[in-house]
Amino acid sequence: MTEPPQPPNQPPAPDGYGHLPGPPQPSYGLPAQGPNPYAQPQPPTTPLGQPAYSFPTEPGTAGGAGQGRVPGGPSGRRRTTVLAAAVVAGVLVLGAGGYALLAGGKKDPAAPVAQSSPPAGPEASGTPDKGDGSGNGSQAVEDLNTGRKQGEDKVLWLKTATIDGPGMGVPTEGQWVVGDTVVKRLWNNLTAYGSGDGKERWTLAFPAPICSVTPQTTADAKTVVLYRESGADGAQCNRMRLVDLKTGKEGWSKEIPEEGFLDIMTSPTLGMTGDTVAVSRSGSASAFKISTGEKLFGSGSAEGCKPGEYTVHNNRMIAVSRCLEKDGKGEVSGADPVTGKKTWTYQLPDGYKVANVYSLDPVVLDIGNQAKNERAIVVLGPDGKHRATVSGEGKFANECIPAPGGSLEVCRTTVVDGGTLYMPTAADTGKANEIVAFDLATGKAKWRTPAGDSRTLTPIRMENGQLIAYRSAEKDKGGEVVAIPASGGTPTPLLRNPSGDAAPIENAFYGPQIDYVGGRLYISVTYLRAQGKDEKLLMVFGK
Repeated sequence: MTEPPQPPNQPPAPDGYGHLPGPPQPSYGLPAQGPNPYAQPQPPTTPLGQPAYSFPTEPGTAGGAGQGRVPGGPSGRRRTTVLAAAVVAGVLVLGAGGYALLAGGKKDPAAPVAQSSPPAGPEASGTPDKGDGSGNGSQAVEDLNTGRKQGEDKVLWLKTATIDGPGMGVPTEGQWVVGDTVVKRLWNNLTAYGSGDGKERWTLAFPAPICSVTPQTTADAKTVVLYRESGADGAQCNRMRLVDLKTGKEGWSKEIPEEGFLDIMTSPTLGMTGDTVAVSRSGSASAFKISTGEKLFGSGSAEGCKPGEYTVHNNRMIAVSRCLEKDGKGEVSGADPVTGKKTWTYQLPDGYKVANVYSLDPVVLDIGNQAKNERAIVVLGPDGKHRATVSGEGKFANECIPAPGGSLEVCRTTVVDGGTLYMPTAADTGKANEIVAFDLATGKAKWRTPAGDSRTLTPIRMENGQLIAYRSAEKDKGGEVVAIPASGGTPTPLLRNPSGDAAPIENAFYGPQIDYVGGRLYISVTYLRAQGKDEKLLMVFGK
């Protein structure tokens, strides 16, 4: 097999690193709407199928992959260090069952400081909210705890929404647990509900549809939201607003200035760290102060390699750049979130681009060469150099592909903590998956924990030395929140969702957003068909 080219001053790639199978064909269409809208999976966030092979796009082009599920996939368990580049349905299907990872300013005391999640809510109990039947946040339902077995916990409430929107439907990705409330994005507004009873606390309407959010908040639960310049078809996503998620009050609002004539505001992404919010989109990027909205820096004024996007997570920032004076080669660099200046640089091999980001501490990047159908994952040290090579058998789930034309974000279904990378495998239809823990120092798989039955395990976060994960529901069995020791072992259930009437509804949440905070599990959809029919929006479980 042929080794991919190596960047300067980097160690050679491991043996067996080679060519990938070609990309799969695009997938089109939506699943049919059944008679019960709560028992059917939600359609992909991109309702019209996008090319399955996804890499970041150049300015003025569109790319990316819609979410969905891929039936079947490559078979066999042959160990290799080759990655297959089939990205569709939120799943990275790996060739021949193989997988490889390659290691390797002044502070304003009054400014808000971003963190990865808001403060945890309290433990509490509740009963299902039967709603008022009006839709748009409240729906009359029978007692969803009917059929609950001994030892199982409860559905606290279920919210639904009725929207008559555009033919392609509306994205609803955005969920924040703040104190004793959960805030949910719904087309052109944010609404907060009481965590225990589901009652509406506040609603903040925007003048046009919301087009991008970030799960990150400041320490005092503020976040930045992007919305379109108008409600017209094709309106740019170039308006930005600060929102207090505790009160629903808005702060500053501003238009995002262009970074050049090729700055196209399509599917931008947001990232927050300290007092900085970064906005990345289709080859251009800008950074602003969260406290005031003042611009800090942008790619339009950058010298040399031009940052096309900034990725932010856990108080760290990297820039992904194109270098026109180097024949368009790409590079990744550490970035100072106040000034944008480089702190280290990693040059990508010729023809390679960054397809996904799994972590920024350490930096773990999924890179590939679309022309050669080659792909690998590099893990970098603090100086930007290769740190280790990790390999393991299986095909691994990958639900962090950006929207068409969007920019990179840290994958929410992988967790890195204490020198260990936790990744879920992709489950074939009707089969269980596993969570695999990789030691980033030795490059070896430390342990594998199977989901069991026909379920899937999805990492959520690390907490008190344990990996918290969600074990999916089946049509006749509720899901679970489990804790897995960092050393591996049998998962311990923390929350057992009820069987009976609730299980098929929980099972039908398609590619949901999941939060487990204060002993409660929050599951919400990321897309609504918006065809004037009642659809499930948010379901909460607890003791």
